[in-house]
Amino acid sequence: MPREVVPPDPYVYGLAALGRRELTERQLRTRLLRRGCDSDDIDAAIVRLKRERVLDDQRAALAFARTEARVKHRGPLRIQRTLETMGIDRQAARRATDEGFEERPVDEALEAALQRKLRGPIADDRHAQRLVAYLVRQGFDLGAAIAAVRKRRNIDDV
Repeated sequence: MPREVVPPDPYVYGLAALGRRELTERQLRTRLLRRGCDSDDIDAAIVRLKRERVLDDQRAALAFARTEARVKHRGPLRIQRTLETMGIDRQAARRATDEGFEERPVDEALEAALQRKLRGPIADDRHAQRLVAYLVRQGFDLGAAIAAVRKRRNIDDV
């Protein structure tokens, strides 16, 4: 006989979830809805969490952008696009992305992403094209990706 699942208290669940990692309002709302919480209770919990400054979309966006840029070596285009899908408006996403690259410039992140993918020298044109495609998927500008792969290829040829 299946047990009846009782939805958690949205405020308590929100505190616990936000204690583990920064979340946007949209992410928290989605999690609470999935757990069967009432939408009015969710709204009240979110208002309270915002008032207490536990839930802050800009802080969550900045934390996400820093992690993506520094640890995962993602490019600004991918970070901004992901932030927008997380419920951050375009301008705030751009601001968070720019701040995420303050300590480590985009070209350094691109170099780190290339280094992470590269094992040995660039073998041929097809290998170079795959590397460029990888860098573009990671969110780097096409022109910058091509320039980085060409530069690396020239170093390998010497």
